Amino acid sequence: MERFFRERLSKKICGTLVGLWFLAAEHMRMGNWDLIKGYTGCSDTDIEPRIAMQIVNESALCSNRIRKSNYINHQGFELLNGLGFLVTDEQVHDLLDKHTVSQAQSLQETLAVIRRNRNHYKGDLIAIDPHRIVSASQRIMPRKKKHPEEPSRKMLQTFFALDTQSGQPIGCGIGSPGVNTSLATMDLLNMVSAVNKNALILADKEHFTEYLIQSICQKSDFELLVPALSTERIRKIERSLKYQRKWSGYAIAESMFNFDRCKEKYRLLSQREGEVPADYVYKSFLTLSNRPATELLGELYHERWSIEDFFNFDGAMGFDRASTFNLNIRYGKMSLALLAQAATYEFREKLPKPYNRWNSTHLADSVFTKIDGDIRTKDDTIIVTCYNAPKELNLHKHYQNLPEKLVSEGINPKVPWLYDFKLDFRFK
Repeated sequence: MERFFRERLSKKICGTLVGLWFLAAEHMRMGNWDLIKGYTGCSDTDIEPRIAMQIVNESALCSNRIRKSNYINHQGFELLNGLGFLVTDEQVHDLLDKHTVSQAQSLQETLAVIRRNRNHYKGDLIAIDPHRIVSASQRIMPRKKKHPEEPSRKMLQTFFALDTQSGQPIGCGIGSPGVNTSLATMDLLNMVSAVNKNALILADKEHFTEYLIQSICQKSDFELLVPALSTERIRKIERSLKYQRKWSGYAIAESMFNFDRCKEKYRLLSQREGEVPADYVYKSFLTLSNRPATELLGELYHERWSIEDFFNFDGAMGFDRASTFNLNIRYGKMSLALLAQAATYEFREKLPKPYNRWNSTHLADSVFTKIDGDIRTKDDTIIVTCYNAPKELNLHKHYQNLPEKLVSEGINPKVPWLYDFKLDFRFK
């Protein structure tokens, strides 16, 4: 394998994919290669981690059809992964299928700790969301609606946790017949606890279950704010409360609430919108927080919608498609996509405004696949020359003389999956 890599690298390669090589530097800064080796259980010299690296870089390109695009093999994409060829669908399937859900979860947990240490998470508000992904699976399974006005389709139920201030994901999980919303959410919150044990969790109405709320209350130090389902009992409570007017058309009341046949009582907050009784609209929330109701409902809960911004911003990296329901494969692909998303975030943070607000698709189309250049070697260094990199992106500031920059950051400049070659960039 190393021989094929060096043979390919010995020939000067031209193409438009040289921009994707910037992510190699970010993978080194993040320690992603060590995470991949931990997930695969292999060493620097094995092929399995390089197959996983190809999956990561496919995610950065917002594509899962690289292996059908043979022209990419002539532009250096395979070299970026430390290979002399593109791996096949069967090789990818076999790699992911033999690694378990728990191994993928361990990868996510370690990545989340690294991201916390690199200040990717900024605050104490964590949004969790059950995100349905349309699937092309051939399995016989119930069909569900993603939106009420859409036709029913096969869906993969996923669950995400995200830091609302930075908009960065902490981890994700998958629902299955054996793992319902409550169980999947507790697994996800166990991952969140490694990042922030005392965060306020902003949940969705699907999380309004007795088991989940009781588990969070008894087994964690999290605060929780979750919309209550509009049941007949909740509606009766809403209309019986005495509301305090906060501003025109908005009032808040609160009471204690317990689930049927349950002694534990929880704080129930109700908001009423409208000026006259005929126009009143009610919405209630259950909370495990002692914060003022106006702060929880008027200031904090709307931050939960930042998770929808994440799906719109980075969903194309592998969080908006699901071709199979094999849990080992789905967990593996989504976990490796999180590595790509983290590296892309580090890259995006180096861009000036407004370019640092480009979504993943725009970034892939404008930078990773649209910069003309060539790849060659000089002594122990791979030189990537970029000919038309937009000057306003200031890429030369961060990537020219890269080995020296990495050494100054305490990082070994030798790229282990590139057989200890160093990596540097030139801009012309």
